[in-house]
Amino acid sequence: MCGIWALFGSDECLSVQCLSAMKIAHRGPDAFRFENVNGFTNCCFGFHRLAVVDQLYGMQPIRVKKFPYLWLCYNGEIYNFKQLQKQFGFDYQTLVDGEVILHLYNRGGIEQTASMLDGVFAFILLDTANRKVFLARDTYGVRPLFKVLTDDGFLGVCSEAKGLINLKHSTSLCSKVEPFLPGHYEVLDLKPSGKVASVELVKFHSCKDEPLHAACDTVEALPSAGFDLETVKSNIRILFENAVRKRLMAHRRIGCLLSGGLDSSLVAAVLLKLMKEININYPLQTFAIGMENSPDLLAARKVAAHIGSEHHEVILNTEEGIQAIEEVIFSLETYDITTIRASIGMYLVSKYIRKKTDSVVIFSGEGSDELTQGYIYFHKAPSPEEGAEESERLLKELYLFDVLRADRTTAAHGLELRVPFLDHRFTSYYLSLPAELRIPKNGIEKYLLRLSFEDSNLLPKEILWRPKEAFSDGIASVKKSWFSILQDYIDQQVDDLLLEKAAEKYPFNPPKTKESYYYRQIFEKHYPGRSSWLPHYWMPRWVKATDPSARTLKHYKSATQE
Repeated sequence: MCGIWALFGSDECLSVQCLSAMKIAHRGPDAFRFENVNGFTNCCFGFHRLAVVDQLYGMQPIRVKKFPYLWLCYNGEIYNFKQLQKQFGFDYQTLVDGEVILHLYNRGGIEQTASMLDGVFAFILLDTANRKVFLARDTYGVRPLFKVLTDDGFLGVCSEAKGLINLKHSTSLCSKVEPFLPGHYEVLDLKPSGKVASVELVKFHSCKDEPLHAACDTVEALPSAGFDLETVKSNIRILFENAVRKRLMAHRRIGCLLSGGLDSSLVAAVLLKLMKEININYPLQTFAIGMENSPDLLAARKVAAHIGSEHHEVILNTEEGIQAIEEVIFSLETYDITTIRASIGMYLVSKYIRKKTDSVVIFSGEGSDELTQGYIYFHKAPSPEEGAEESERLLKELYLFDVLRADRTTAAHGLELRVPFLDHRFTSYYLSLPAELRIPKNGIEKYLLRLSFEDSNLLPKEILWRPKEAFSDGIASVKKSWFSILQDYIDQQVDDLLLEKAAEKYPFNPPKTKESYYYRQIFEKHYPGRSSWLPHYWMPRWVKATDPSARTLKHYKSATQE
């Protein structure tokens, strides 16, 4: 996890523009480099480093003797860089996994490069010999990337939007900063003036398609095909375990977020099992956050005891949670209601990890709800096919919601996130299964995933079959949810009259509640006029919901109702 930043064709002094690069310093607390491009005085790279691999040669932009005309700035992890080296005979000069991008590009161009990378990435690749600039981002946008391109060819690229919004230029940049689409690469021509012109934007991978790099994965071919239940369950276990195993690549200590729900518990259990297998000689630290005796804390405690992790509990007090709202919204760059609610706990637990432990590479369970139909409203899907379509829609929008939350809340504290549920092989296989296999069954969401691990003894049965808790609710007590605590506080902060006139003040995505109004006010304070970054609020489908919390849905069961 790092922070990348680059400018091409700047009219302003680069030493002034460089101040914008410092807005993302939190993403790389270990080192910073600012480098001009030879022969292009108005083009430069900025890089904030979190040193996870190759302490000696890991600084960027990466340049190697073999390709002196290539400059690479990337944020991510390429899990198959050794397999690609073996397959194509690449001669690496560093231990940096991202060096493979240079070799792939030299061998087969940008299309093959982006398609063959098994991992999470956002990168800027400059080819001065052919005067081309390439941008690319992984399938689910696990690593963030924003860009701004003016009509006269000035290009700014950054891991977070906050590194672009204050750039100086002769023409206005207002409203043009936008997220770079996941699963795409862009080709731009670099002119002698340093300015650029976009040539094409290409989608190189869709979540349903088996990735091109599957041919050189550690699990090359699944032992058996077909959709009979035992085969499917076995394949799910094989691919999930493989997804966790390949993510063990790190020179820094590994930890795991553990809410006590199915997803993080499965990740933690498989992670600990594999760490033992490869003789990692430190205990796995797991981290839970919640109010005293909240459902998440109690469940996480049970899982940690079962798997044998070194467990840490962070007790959330209401005041601390409320005080964090503004810095959370600044980190997130969104005003989405459910994203902000869920981010407060994740932000505070990340803060604890950074201050109190030496864990840096943090595993988490993001992506499972979207992939395996874990949200409670999936019970209301009119048909298995519509459930499957909704699952794909959610996966395509992850970069606006859960993946955004997971990246920004951890990156704000210089941690690197790893999300095995969003492994390309695992997701494409799961989405290839018949729609009726993936729907909730017997009143239980994620039924197939739970069933696949039932005989593994990885988790206690009551955790494996624990009903879905919204993260923002699971951290609170059963009697009063976190979102209702927030609403009580916000009720005092926002006047009724302000809410009545909300649509006049904020015509795009107008706030409908005092809570959403409060978040929007803070967002506009830091990012005025940038509301289009969020195309729509996250809301459940097929139900008449006015609030995204699971607690407002009829299907929701809390311990007090059982």
